[in-house]
Amino acid sequence: MCGFVGVVNLKKNISGEKQVIIDMNQKLSKRGPDECGYYVEDNVLLGHKRLIVIDPNGGKQPMTYQYEGNTYTLVYNGQLYNTKELREELEQNGFTLESHSDTEVLLKSYIHFKEEIVQKLNGIFSFAIWDTKNKSLFMARDHFGVKPLYYSFVNGNLVFASEIKSILEFPEIEAKIDKQGICELFGIGPAHTAGTTAFKNINELKPANYIVYNENGIYVSQYWKLKSKPHTDNLDKTCEKVRYLLEDSIRRQLVSDVPLCTFLSGGLDSSIITLYAANYCKENGLPPLNTYSVDYIDNDKNFVKTDFQPNSDNYYIDLMSNKLNTNHHTVMLDTPELAKSLEDAMIARDMPGMADVDSSLLLFCKNVKDEATVTLTGECADEIFGGYPWFFREDALRSGTFPWSIAISERQHLLNPAISEKLDLQEYIDYRYHESLSKVEILEDDTKETAEKRKISHLTLNWFMQTLLDRSDKMGMYNGFEIRVPFCDYRLAEYVWNIPWEMKALNGREKGLLRYIMKDVLPSEVVDRKKSPYPKTWNPTYLKEVKQMLTKMIENKDAPIHSLLNKEYILEILNTDGKAFTRPWFGQLMTGPQLMAYLCQVNMWLEKYQPKIEL
Repeated sequence: MCGFVGVVNLKKNISGEKQVIIDMNQKLSKRGPDECGYYVEDNVLLGHKRLIVIDPNGGKQPMTYQYEGNTYTLVYNGQLYNTKELREELEQNGFTLESHSDTEVLLKSYIHFKEEIVQKLNGIFSFAIWDTKNKSLFMARDHFGVKPLYYSFVNGNLVFASEIKSILEFPEIEAKIDKQGICELFGIGPAHTAGTTAFKNINELKPANYIVYNENGIYVSQYWKLKSKPHTDNLDKTCEKVRYLLEDSIRRQLVSDVPLCTFLSGGLDSSIITLYAANYCKENGLPPLNTYSVDYIDNDKNFVKTDFQPNSDNYYIDLMSNKLNTNHHTVMLDTPELAKSLEDAMIARDMPGMADVDSSLLLFCKNVKDEATVTLTGECADEIFGGYPWFFREDALRSGTFPWSIAISERQHLLNPAISEKLDLQEYIDYRYHESLSKVEILEDDTKETAEKRKISHLTLNWFMQTLLDRSDKMGMYNGFEIRVPFCDYRLAEYVWNIPWEMKALNGREKGLLRYIMKDVLPSEVVDRKKSPYPKTWNPTYLKEVKQMLTKMIENKDAPIHSLLNKEYILEILNTDGKAFTRPWFGQLMTGPQLMAYLCQVNMWLEKYQPKIEL
């Protein structure tokens, strides 16, 4: 797990500009605290920051290999989970492997398979490979975009990096935001449209896409997508296949040369991950598994039961930890540090994000990093198996928009009136919504309910899940900490995608099939537990803290937030403790205090990145 940067100019010798790549690479220090390296050639500059997880000596980057009179150089961020199979295939084809690093396997696999390599990989990855002889660059990103990759063209330079902040360090690139960027920030945010960023002329390589760049220009291709096809397996066979794919995914992701743990909330998803991980440790004679959870000071005193958060986690965590004999640790966070870390969380994303839902994960990872470098989490199970309330709520299904972001009129009202009259958030959101739905494959044999749920699943996988994956990567890697997501294995997602909704929601429950599969191996209390999202603070001092922060910003007439947002509406939000914004800003958790925190992040972002506004 690492970060990388690069510049390619096919028309000009840039080998004397190494300082540019050094400065860009330095911006990724938090992603890769263990090592850094560079590669310089006439037409290419590459930089890499490394977090060591596998083979400290054999995985150094940039990695260069000479083969049949040509030179290939790789920079890579991620982890391959089918290294063993690839290694065997390479050896059968005459390649010698000198390490057990997946970096070497990836580079030599590209040399052997060329662009077809993407059809061979199982893992989380983004990478770039420079072919010296053909002056050609190949870049690719994993199936669901767990690992980020951004790029921009400027004056003959293709500039790319694992994070936007590194691209902005390139001397000829200026931070700008236009109408689309504002629509992304305040219409879609904290989600974003795949392939875009809020910054003008800075693009994201979409998940499951690759790029070839050479003298013929740039070629972008999608190499994988979820395909709809009839599901012919009965319930028993379906359970058997899901169980196998899930266990195989978890076991593949338990490989590490550094301390590994799991995040355990006591919910169904994290309990499944922890069950298999704890059994793996036991089977292989390893010490008991370390598990971690997050909580907040005084949450036990202030917790309020809601439809979305029906109970706290502690009882269920203890139940699972005792059953599996894990070495459990609770990380306690306090209100002041949650608010104080909002800026770090924004910098980690290079964007305003999910407010304290982000900063709490950032602090959680920071604390766990003292004792571990890699964790497995239950992230993505809700998206794959249908676990969110909007899969079942008629008001959400009939909303005609993204069901986690329905406060569209409130979002429009939040804009500075001078900007609001120049753009229509509803129009932009509608365009993106219908553009996304047009890509859903509905089968003739699909029941009405299955067809409907394919659509909401597609939206959830391609929008909501991307936001959470971005959160996991950025908050984890800001601490040099790797978060793995076994439920996001593309093989599992492919299979579950085509399971009819009536079977997926067995017994009318969210994730009903998954609950049924696990009923004999997990405690019934966990199997039957209603979904409870990532824990947030209920401490009233947090509202007070972010309210003070936002008030101070708004009272400063020179604060950049005034250039984008409606001061009068923000004052109304402040005076009503957030209730003037009548619906959640995003998802289930971003209500009053989180909205205020998001607005604080907007001001911090404008101050830190100083984007030029072009309307």
